Amino acid sequence: MDINNNATMIPSKPMIGENEVRKGMEILKKYKQGKTNLENRIIKNEKWWKMRHWDLIETEEFKDDPKPASGWLFNTIISKHADYMDSFPSSDILPREEGDVEEAKRLSSIIPVVMKQNGYRKVYSEEAWYKLKHGTGVYGVFWDGSKLNGMGDILIECMDLLSIFWEPGIKDIQDSENIFTVELVSNAKLEQNYPQLQGQLSKTEDSLVKKYMYDESISTEGKSAVVDWYYKKKVNGKDTVQYIKFVDDFVLYATENQTQPPMSQETDIFGNVVNVPIGESLAQKGLYDHGKYPFVFDTLFPDVGMPTGFGFVDVCKNAQTSIDVYNNAFEKNIQFVASPRYMTRNDGGINEEEFSNPNELIVHVDGNLGEDSIRTIDPPVLINGNYISLLENKIQEMKETAGNRDANTGGASAGVTAASAIAAMIEVGGKTSRDQIATTYEAHKDVVYLVIELIRQFYDVPRQFRIIGQDGQTSFEQYSNEGLKPQSQGNDFGVDMGFRKPEFDIEVKAEKESAYTTLSQNELALQFYSNGFFNPEMSDQALATIDMMEFQGKDRCIEKIQMNGTMYTQMIQMQQQMLQMAEMIDTLGAERGSDYQMASQMSDQINGRLNSMNPASVDTTMPTENGENSLVAKAKAQAAGSTTPR
Repeated sequence: MDINNNATMIPSKPMIGENEVRKGMEILKKYKQGKTNLENRIIKNEKWWKMRHWDLIETEEFKDDPKPASGWLFNTIISKHADYMDSFPSSDILPREEGDVEEAKRLSSIIPVVMKQNGYRKVYSEEAWYKLKHGTGVYGVFWDGSKLNGMGDILIECMDLLSIFWEPGIKDIQDSENIFTVELVSNAKLEQNYPQLQGQLSKTEDSLVKKYMYDESISTEGKSAVVDWYYKKKVNGKDTVQYIKFVDDFVLYATENQTQPPMSQETDIFGNVVNVPIGESLAQKGLYDHGKYPFVFDTLFPDVGMPTGFGFVDVCKNAQTSIDVYNNAFEKNIQFVASPRYMTRNDGGINEEEFSNPNELIVHVDGNLGEDSIRTIDPPVLINGNYISLLENKIQEMKETAGNRDANTGGASAGVTAASAIAAMIEVGGKTSRDQIATTYEAHKDVVYLVIELIRQFYDVPRQFRIIGQDGQTSFEQYSNEGLKPQSQGNDFGVDMGFRKPEFDIEVKAEKESAYTTLSQNELALQFYSNGFFNPEMSDQALATIDMMEFQGKDRCIEKIQMNGTMYTQMIQMQQQMLQMAEMIDTLGAERGSDYQMASQMSDQINGRLNSMNPASVDTTMPTENGENSLVAKAKAQAAGSTTPR
């Protein structure tokens, strides 16, 4: 991972060298030892997820058994994952101060584009799988200087718990003194990217990263462990996050070795071009300005005193074991019944080879064959109502333990046929999923905060974004971090008030893209139409009703109803003005003896305008038989009576 692509001068005597790397490796090994049990549990959980768990529970007793593996635990996890994807999060950026309203609106449209460019839906899905199986998902939010042809951009990844190491005994990952991530990279690739490593790397397989029990044979020979080391250090009274990248004893990159501040070329008063520092060096400010580790831990079922938790495999594997052991016993019993076994006397005189071969039509015997020469072994019949009920109870136990009842997967109890009743059952049955997804929303909120901070730090060069609005219209917007940088608060009575950094709150909502949600949303819109919510005359009542409701797209619905009400009010006002104009024309015609034809033409024009502005649904007057507005017709009659000679 290329964290920073800005080449800076490294001092002749770097602060971070071979000795520091060796100390870091010793810390890493201690951290690895502290999470041995967690790593072993994750590796075994992956076996349970792939329904290869008989490899873990197999004993000499079960060696030759059928070993069936039912998918109840598998079904639990995929059902929960579907709930997570139905509730894929979207973010609204809210300002904390009035002056940041416009910037918050721009961020609300920019952030989804940044997340989409990172394939965040796929990352979210991977993290949900990992969280459900192993109890903890981890997001990594980095700055990758190699993206966009060297311009750099944000990188969001789902991290593997086997490749990340932290201080044992801490609960919040931000409290860890150090954090290490390890990646196995081929020596050939490392030597290509870092020529100074040519012929210097170890050729042996590294054991820092535990390996999963793959079905295939995956070799790690010829690869080396590349370590990313994050640690916190106080510099000039400020907490900073420093970073070292190393392999073996070789330092590939270290922020503390980057002592040169960024420079800008300017012209002095003598016309000479000089380099002027425009900020702090990486050694002074650290890797990221936000001062946090770029990792977000998302825990399913929390474990006391640890940043990690446990998942559905840990909760349900005992019930799954019982179900599979029962199924194994049933299949063995069926085999015994279908293929009966026999007992024979040693002196029975039966040709056992011919007897055991079903293709032999004749079986030879010596002497007389008595009833006691051979007997069938009667196996115990296990498959009866009691044992079937026991198996069904174990399956029900699995469902109750996981909160994955039939209603969650679309099933319904006997006699429940009404759509509303089924929907209510699904809604109630999904409360555990909603509770679990709430913690993922908090993790998503932390991810968005880190994204905003990386935009604040690195988006110096304006970038173009394609924005798709709520109405489906596409627009292109240019954005940089200019509005996120610290802003001067001016002077107050000659006193410099310093700088203020714009801060934002994040509100997370579900996009709600499931088919059921779409159907219910469409049904709600039809109910609004049937009840006259979009009738301009009922805009006040409709707004009062909608204010007490919660549904997706509520803001847009309120906006449309308000627009209809405003247009209706303006139309009524214009109608009144036009009627007043018609009366004024009639009055002037009567007073001045104006030509009746001219007054009639003007009244006809006004009548046409009124009819075009006044649809039948909101018409306040009754038309005459010829379709003319009644008020205008009356005005014309009065004008005719005043101007017609007697």
